[in-house]
Amino acid sequence: MQYFDTHAHVGLIVDDPIEQLLIVQEARQVGVNRIVSICNSLHDFGPEYNNLRTATNVYHAVGVSPSEVQNPGRDYISIIEKSVQQPRVVAIGEIGLDYFKRYGDKKSQIELFITQLDLASKLGLPVIIHNREAGQDILDVLRDRIPPRGGVFHCYSENAAYAQQALDMGLNMYFSFAGNLTYRNAKNLHETVPVVPLDRLLVESEAPFMIPAEYRGKRNKPKYLPSTVSFMAELLDIDEEELGQHLWDNANRFFGLS
Repeated sequence: MQYFDTHAHVGLIVDDPIEQLLIVQEARQVGVNRIVSICNSLHDFGPEYNNLRTATNVYHAVGVSPSEVQNPGRDYISIIEKSVQQPRVVAIGEIGLDYFKRYGDKKSQIELFITQLDLASKLGLPVIIHNREAGQDILDVLRDRIPPRGGVFHCYSENAAYAQQALDMGLNMYFSFAGNLTYRNAKNLHETVPVVPLDRLLVESEAPFMIPAEYRGKRNKPKYLPSTVSFMAELLDIDEEELGQHLWDNANRFFGLS
């Protein structure tokens, strides 16, 4: 059985390049054969990409997250355009809106979000979307701006009604669930998973955050991803290997991989 970790902040787990490669190797030992590495900021992309250059099973996303809205850099668009020309860069992200920590003002966040959605359309790439307490604004923007390749709600945190609203709108969106799906009090997520069509489900570690319940107390790594898949299979009352194949196929289709 093989797994695809669609969202891991490898550079935040450890700084050392050798240890980053060891994390990738550990993941492969439990069947996590592909990982999308997400940079914490646009300026981290180059060093992290170079650290993982020899890890051919690691793919990359590049973008300006809402946390960087006050200082995205005057040339951030050209940096993204240059970065996506590198091998194994498969998405723009993470991008989106975060009203919880109040990074800058809402207007600036929305403008940054729209600019990168339009850039993803131009570059022919999907987007990885960060949404924290900004659900309706996210949908309002996506209604008119979603790129042709679509997007994913990463570390999904809304409820089943929100997922159904996005589906009813006909948005080309996937829904990715992290280790917090396994938390006993995450009733909104437990109710959402069965609402999402099997061909729109993804799974992620969100390492080093959101560690699955059975590993609480440890620093999250991609190697713990199978625990989330196992829990998801129980929620759906489906064979774990069958679900795993769906998740693998969905991720490869979303990122345009064979």
